[in-house]
Amino acid sequence: MAGVGSRIKRIGFVVLVAALTAGCGGGGGALFGGPAADRTQSLEAFTPEQIFQRGEFELSRNRTGDAAYYFSEIERLYPYSTWARRALIMQAFAHHQGQDYPESRSAAQRFIDFYPTDEDAAYAQYLLALSYYDQIDEVGRDQGLTFQALQALRAVIERYPDSEYANSAILKFDLAFDHLAAKEMEIGRYYLRRDHFTAAINRFRVVVEDFQTTSHTPEALHRLVESYLSLGLDAEAQTAGAILGFNYQATDWYEDSYRLLTGRGLEPRVRGNNWLSAIYRQMIRGEWL
Repeated sequence: MAGVGSRIKRIGFVVLVAALTAGCGGGGGALFGGPAADRTQSLEAFTPEQIFQRGEFELSRNRTGDAAYYFSEIERLYPYSTWARRALIMQAFAHHQGQDYPESRSAAQRFIDFYPTDEDAAYAQYLLALSYYDQIDEVGRDQGLTFQALQALRAVIERYPDSEYANSAILKFDLAFDHLAAKEMEIGRYYLRRDHFTAAINRFRVVVEDFQTTSHTPEALHRLVESYLSLGLDAEAQTAGAILGFNYQATDWYEDSYRLLTGRGLEPRVRGNNWLSAIYRQMIRGEWL
């Protein structure tokens, strides 16, 4: 059976067929066009293929709700057919196109539950992940959806590593991961601006320890230098500066930290026995990158 990607590409062809059908005056009972082509008509007289084509036709017109309806009717009327399986994945796709993410997720999960070995199972898992990922927007919002997106994207990567969706899932996973780090940074900066240095340090520490591979790590280390200097904890500030210099010496963040430290008669170097010095030692051994 052709994959869902190739089936979606058929939509343009379906539009042409529909236009020709309408132009030939196919009559009111035709599934394409005519007064009988609405949700009130009984679909029991039509084959699953005809209903499927109607769903594709509605999808091509961006009437995603109607498309999902027709695909769901195939699932209802012909529950054990090959067309039902195909219609279920298209139902998930139609709902996602219409930004009805809970319904898209529900259909995708049903597909995974019913057809775990089907060639479209990877796409169903990917759609499920997208139903979370595409709702991630402003950093200021609650990040529960980001966590759920990460879990669902990881499922794509781990269960279907050879699928055509794995690379896209990896990219989106990295972006979502970066998004979580950005949230921690936003909260940390909020505390820092209000001189709540201990609370700020706790947030920046999360970024350094748990989100090392994100783009926010250099700033997090610099903010730690700022916070620790404000508390008079010179050893911690110097160690944060040393880590920053070791990994990100060419950045403006290191230049700013170096200026702060030398302005206090200090230099970036490892001092004391604290969580930052432990990270520095791990980094030297190649365990922290």
